[in-house]
Amino acid sequence: MEAFKIDTADALVVVDPQYDFCPGGALGVPGGDEILLGINHLAERFPLVVLTQDWHPPDHSSFAGNHPGSMVYSTVDMAYGPQILWPDHCVQGTRGAQFHPLVLDGAARRASLIIRKGVHRAVDSYSAFYENDHRTPTGLAGYLRDKGVKRCVFVGLAYDFCAAWSALDAVKLGFQAVIVKGLSRAIALPLPEGGTTEDAAERDFREAGVRVLAMI
Repeated sequence: MEAFKIDTADALVVVDPQYDFCPGGALGVPGGDEILLGINHLAERFPLVVLTQDWHPPDHSSFAGNHPGSMVYSTVDMAYGPQILWPDHCVQGTRGAQFHPLVLDGAARRASLIIRKGVHRAVDSYSAFYENDHRTPTGLAGYLRDKGVKRCVFVGLAYDFCAAWSALDAVKLGFQAVIVKGLSRAIALPLPEGGTTEDAAERDFREAGVRVLAMI
């Protein structure tokens, strides 16, 4: 295990530990529930913990169910660029949008802030920092700066989408970014050019300077 020292300028960002992203959920990530106890243990070691929560209205434009005739995981063009159409998931107020019970007495209890994302029907939001238009902020960056955070450590679901976009945006915003692969799980959708979205995310990490650790 690579040496990593947690200090007072670090924040742990736990991405979307929700029912719908765990096995049996509407957009279940394989093994998504297997990482939650480990995330709880890690959260106890950090001075600052933030959780994100997908929180979609039922008519959200990223839902395949709101595009008659379209297939799940197909791509459509939105005003802000290409958008994958997902199974309807994490609908506001539903069980699927709730935090998984394994984190309620752990990471969720330790959290000083919960960022809800994907709340606007016309634009999706993978990143903890921006909606998918890459312009509309969630407010997380300002909060972290006010708290004196210099480095963000990302865990959660999914490694190749919301966790990845969050880590990449963190670097763009001037934070150091670390993603713990052992406490994340990927959707790993196949790409037309070959490989998967997990491969593409790791290529982006290398180019952006996001540090990937197996575990800390």
